[in-house]
Order: sequence, then C-alpha cells, then structure tokens
Amino acid sequence: MSRILRTLAASMLISTLAACVITRPPPPPRPAAGPAAGPNPHDAAVDRLRQVDGRIDTLGRRLDTRVSQGYYPLPQGNALHHRLDEIRNEAHDMARQHGGGISPDEQRVLNEELDTAARAIGE
Repeated sequence: MSRILRTLAASMLISTLAACVITRPPPPPRPAAGPAAGPNPHDAAVDRLRQVDGRIDTLGRRLDTRVSQGYYPLPQGNALHHRLDEIRNEAHDMARQHGGGISPDEQRVLNEELDTAARAIGE
C-alpha cells in the first residue's frame, strides 16, 4: 500500500512540474528593427546639443593654444572666450526651452555663430 502511495505522490509531483513547464507564458514580442525605427527625438535633440558643446570646447582649446603661442594678446583672447561662453549660454537656454535638447534649426543657427567665431580665431 505504501508503495502505491509513493508512486501516486511521485506521479502527481511529476505532473505538477510538467504543467509548470508547459504553461510558461510566451516571450513578449520584440519591436521591429526596420528602417523606420530610429533614435528617439529627444535623444537626437540632446545629441545635437552635445555636438554644439563639443565644438565650443574644441574652439576654446584652439583659442588657448593661439593665445599661448602669441597669435593673440590676452585681452583679445579673453574677448573671444567670452563670445564662446555667450554662444554656449544661448545653446543651453534653447535647450531649457525644449526639455534638454535643441532643434535642427537651432543647431544650424548656433553653428553659423560658431563659424563666425572660428574665423575670428583663425581656423
């Protein structure tokens, strides 16, 4: 009798385990990664701001190098640094209005201002 009970208990345990394995829910569907799936618009806007900031940093380093090499007197170098700081402040003011990033049109305007600054630095 105890052998029958053990066999019955073992078969119930196995059937319970089998039911757990069989009733596993299917994995959630993955989003299609096609040509339409692009970067998040907010991430793209933040990336544009980072590009502008990177360009300002590069121009600032070039300006420092030119001042230290004697191409510009210190007051003129300080004035150009001040202009770069103003452009950076404009970019961050624009970004605050849009939740942390800038639009392509704003990036174009900022790049035009940076082009003018780069010509003044002597790029």
